Amino acid sequence: MAQPPSALCVTKVEIRVECRDLRKADVTSKSDPLCALYMQQQGKWFEVGRTEKIKNDQNPKFTKTFQVDYFFEEVQKLKFMIYDVDNETSTLNDDDFLGQLETTLGEVVSGNPMTKPLSLWEKIPIKSQIIIRAEEIQSNNEMINLSFKAEKLDKKDFLGKSDPFLEISRLGRDNQWQPVHRTEVRKNTLNPTWKPFKLNLNTLCFNQPKLQIKIDCYDHDDDGSHDLIGGFTTTLTELLKAETSQVEWPAINPKKQAKKKNYHNSGLIYLTEAKITKEYSFLDYVFGGMQINFTVGVDFTASNGDPKNASSLHYINPYQPNEYMQAISTVGAVVQDYDSDKMFPALGFGAKIPPEYQVSHEFALNFNLQNPFCAGVHGIIEAYKNCIGQVQLYGPTNIAPVIYHVANFALAAHQQGGAKSYFVLLLITDGVVTDLDQTREAIVYASGLPMSIIIVGVGAADFSAMNFLDGDDGVLRSARGEPVRRDIVQFVPFRRFQQAPPAELAKNVLAELPQQVVQYYRMMGVAPEVPPPSAVNT
Repeated sequence: MAQPPSALCVTKVEIRVECRDLRKADVTSKSDPLCALYMQQQGKWFEVGRTEKIKNDQNPKFTKTFQVDYFFEEVQKLKFMIYDVDNETSTLNDDDFLGQLETTLGEVVSGNPMTKPLSLWEKIPIKSQIIIRAEEIQSNNEMINLSFKAEKLDKKDFLGKSDPFLEISRLGRDNQWQPVHRTEVRKNTLNPTWKPFKLNLNTLCFNQPKLQIKIDCYDHDDDGSHDLIGGFTTTLTELLKAETSQVEWPAINPKKQAKKKNYHNSGLIYLTEAKITKEYSFLDYVFGGMQINFTVGVDFTASNGDPKNASSLHYINPYQPNEYMQAISTVGAVVQDYDSDKMFPALGFGAKIPPEYQVSHEFALNFNLQNPFCAGVHGIIEAYKNCIGQVQLYGPTNIAPVIYHVANFALAAHQQGGAKSYFVLLLITDGVVTDLDQTREAIVYASGLPMSIIIVGVGAADFSAMNFLDGDDGVLRSARGEPVRRDIVQFVPFRRFQQAPPAELAKNVLAELPQQVVQYYRMMGVAPEVPPPSAVNT
């Protein structure tokens, strides 16, 4: 049966944003703006994504873009909201609102580039402007890996040297320069070496070898008034000369060049390495035979309440599944499609278990730790319901043992190599974990393995202390200070989705999973087991 027209995506669109004359929300400094994009679906606004935060800039040009599906036959309402971000929390509610624009994707693509005034909550226009550009995303998995350094840069700071960074821009279809990447700032040096980075060839130059690319070197200033040291223009063709040998450009500052007759340059910029690589998608790995192994870990600590009492989070109501059962069903319903045998381990922690009734933080719901597998999501639910009547809820809330249990299997897959198996652990708990240091250690360890962790908090507890496990707000580190190799944890409180359709919970907690899978295999340099046709033909 053919899909209805509304389900057919015409194309994907990449949206770039810049602003002019933003309001100054801070008394002693400029604003630190960020743009969040929202799209309306079934009458409700949901967040598409956010740009990076740019410090002390009333005229920001964001390099992070938004990607959205474009449907010609639909009115796709968009809302761009600009905030002055003064803290590192994930919520924007406590940040200063600088202005917004409500429009449609149709207006954006037809008015490309589109310049509009921002407005306040009451839709009162203000002098601030937003400029929006849209480009169709062409299918291309080719990336260019670049490594830059510089020597003998001009000294820009009176009491020090310079704090240089590079800004890479492409010449857009509207003949305007569009920044696509900024390197990190190297402090107090005239001879910086920047970290290697990579860009999609479409992002860098629309995959056109002779399109102009501008590379500028700036001296970073905390107040946002970055001083140009010097720059140059080049092309992809010239960049690729660094595949065989180092390429050098003089950094030219036009103002100094116009003033000084004997001016040569403001330093030298070197491209030490350029390499084209292919990057595969999540579906490339799925098509190559990768299986997702789904494991559930359930909290049986006493804080859940006596299961015989209707107020307990573990109460089995014959007419309404409890929150544990709902979380297992909604997340498992999505993940099970990527596991061919649909046999899932189900574990528990924090209970006294038969026959000796010793406390265990790693037991099978079917009480057979050598074979803890359940047939399908329904089998997990049945094992859970049977387990509730046999264990004694106890404590404390230690989740590290379950993480290590799954990590052992992920380690075997890691050592075997290839892209055959990836492991997803769903942990459901009613409170803040008590073995935080051990949990951090376990997550850091697992971040180097083919594994992701989803934590769903059930009940009415205050889970704010759990947010740091989710790497969205910063880099998680072990108690010894070792950082995670990649972000593998997604944490959400179940109550946020109590009034929403069940699919919303699964959508939220699984949204980052495809990216986490790709990040692992990319980190390990592993291609899909069976290369997709596009890779075979190149």
